[in-house]
Amino acid sequence: MIYLDNAASTWPKPPEVAEAMLQVMREFAANPGRSGHRLALQAAATIEQTRTRLAKLFHVKNPNDVIFTQNATESINLGLKGYLKPGDHVVTTSLEHNSVRRPLEFLRQNGIDVTYVTVSDSDDSLLRDVEESFRKNTKLLVVTHASNLTGRILPIEQLGWIARRHNVKFMVDASQTAGFWPIDVEAMNIDLLAFPGHKSLYGPQGTGGLYIHPELDLVPLLHGGTGGQSELAEQPPTRPDRYESGTRNTVGIAGLGAGLKFIEETGLETIRKHEEQLTRLLIEELSAIPGLALYGPDRDQPRCPVVSFSMEGYDANEVGFILDTHYQIAVRAGLHCSPLAHETVGTIRTGLVRASLGYFNTEQEIGELVRALKEIAG
Repeated sequence: MIYLDNAASTWPKPPEVAEAMLQVMREFAANPGRSGHRLALQAAATIEQTRTRLAKLFHVKNPNDVIFTQNATESINLGLKGYLKPGDHVVTTSLEHNSVRRPLEFLRQNGIDVTYVTVSDSDDSLLRDVEESFRKNTKLLVVTHASNLTGRILPIEQLGWIARRHNVKFMVDASQTAGFWPIDVEAMNIDLLAFPGHKSLYGPQGTGGLYIHPELDLVPLLHGGTGGQSELAEQPPTRPDRYESGTRNTVGIAGLGAGLKFIEETGLETIRKHEEQLTRLLIEELSAIPGLALYGPDRDQPRCPVVSFSMEGYDANEVGFILDTHYQIAVRAGLHCSPLAHETVGTIRTGLVRASLGYFNTEQEIGELVRALKEIAG
């Protein structure tokens, strides 16, 4: 199987990820932070080591400001529902995933006003339109760092400065960029950073996190046992316990830690250059296929390793089915949980086929996909 669905979940993972998870299960799968014996302490230490690696990757000063969740969706829900209040106004974009849109639509029913800024091809237009959308009651700007449909990378640093200038908090969905693109929460003025563990951080599914600026106090999404300050009737005020009720996923977080170590040892720039090279090659080859239309930035513009396309005479899901059953090539076809983005590019009725690349893909695999698509087009 040639796997080209890394924007949904990276696969395969570095071998160290499974090894780290198996070690926990075999040697110290106790409850972290709930007991004083050595197994519980070792489990807790494993979680804190991963938290520290995440803080280093995102340039977070205090690792306790990094909160573990089960995925980016939970992180986004914690950020939005924990910060916004009735009467607040939030600005977002037309490229957002449903993990942002649906919580916002829920909050809209509860007194939150939402503005969706249509994203054009120009960064300057986006920056201007976002700033012009701000009101006196605008409390939050929430944007995806990169579109999971087109691969377009938004100008996060400039958006962060605009938000800071207007005293608006800034939330970033880094589902497609964490582990691929450099992220500095200080330099980019990011107040809330949501990220999954199972994509370009190479961790297992069921892991993710949220960076919360130290000056922000969110209403917790969950309330319950935290292992410490058990005498309190209310949720503890200290981080990370305030936002981490219940037993953490020690096995998964250990795997995430191994994935982060792989990134450190391989080098973020090395990973990005390899994926960018494959992306450019794929775009160049697909551009020569008659009847195939590409979507997203031009080949010389920055993008994450996502290439979406349509084929004349074929439904997107049909192409995906043929690639899977006849060529053993895994892609994703349809609306990609991003109907707003499809509306923006004009493919809401037809959907698109998406090939998303990862560090373990090769030029030979790109060639196999291109050969298959040429046969389908012919």
